[in-house]
Amino acid sequence: MIFEEMGFENILKRMLDKIPNSMDKRPGSVIYDAMAPAATELAQTYITLDYLYGKLNAENLEGEELERFVYQKTGIIRKYATNAIRKGVFSKEDGSFFNVTTGSRFAGEDLYYVVIEKITDGEFKLECEEVGEPGNIYVGSLIPVDYINGLGKAQLTDVLIYGYEAESDESLLERYYERIRTPATSGNKYHYLNWAKEVVGVGDAKVIPLWNGKGTVKIVIVDSNKNPAGKELVTKVFDHIEEERPIGAKVTVVSAVAKDISIKAKVSLAEGYRIQLLQDEFKKALEQYRKDIAFKDSYISYAKIGSILLNIDGVLDYADLKLNEEMKNISLNEEEIPMFNLVELEVI
Repeated sequence: MIFEEMGFENILKRMLDKIPNSMDKRPGSVIYDAMAPAATELAQTYITLDYLYGKLNAENLEGEELERFVYQKTGIIRKYATNAIRKGVFSKEDGSFFNVTTGSRFAGEDLYYVVIEKITDGEFKLECEEVGEPGNIYVGSLIPVDYINGLGKAQLTDVLIYGYEAESDESLLERYYERIRTPATSGNKYHYLNWAKEVVGVGDAKVIPLWNGKGTVKIVIVDSNKNPAGKELVTKVFDHIEEERPIGAKVTVVSAVAKDISIKAKVSLAEGYRIQLLQDEFKKALEQYRKDIAFKDSYISYAKIGSILLNIDGVLDYADLKLNEEMKNISLNEEEIPMFNLVELEVI
């Protein structure tokens, strides 16, 4: 606290020190009782000033306050949540295609989807009414909200455009620091990085200048979940950069390449723990580690994986830890991100 010396006791003491000692300044005296309320209000004022001073530091901000601060300083806007766009396949009782009406609503588990566009006979684009990632998950039968005469079967199938959650405070703050620490000017490397990361759905990006000769730039992206980007997202990033970039550069935008990694180990369990529960917790911790290092580290650390395993509640020890059947680090090239496709724990 910058005003930590300006508490009630210190303020009151300074006030009383200005009164001659020939006068009664003891607690309960007229002078003391007259000054104490003023000292209380002044102390509260300094508490408020200290709070406001803290707001000058972006790391003390969150939510709308952080959004306003970042926008005022850099013009960066928080990336909003988006709706998943899915493919719906519709047929009559005899199996022939059935064309539904735009605006028709369907339920799939606990979510609702609305028909927004025809793809071809019997196939339509449906938008999930709930924003974010929940709309990406369900695959299966759809039930019409209102009865549709002639409809025999409705199925929700492919994800055409992924739904993304709103950008977190952590991500917004990271983009803020990136902008002020790496100035983007005249189409330099950082300009391309900023343009790519402005697109909703992009979780991170790498820029490779001169990758295919003079005047060429490659941008490698991942989505908000640090997974390989879909075709729609790659296209959105390319189109956005084409609108912003200077004339002359030849731009290529690609998705990061998934590097599949298997993890196997034998573990000693504490009493009362089940292997399946520990394996599920291990997978969650691995996923967080994967997101943290994607596009940042050039390898998967064998030692770090072992440390993560040991920190899972119920794991006493482990043996025979292997990454892709070997007991060593796994290297990643500049366009690869790790994907833990197989995680198996066995009780010692």
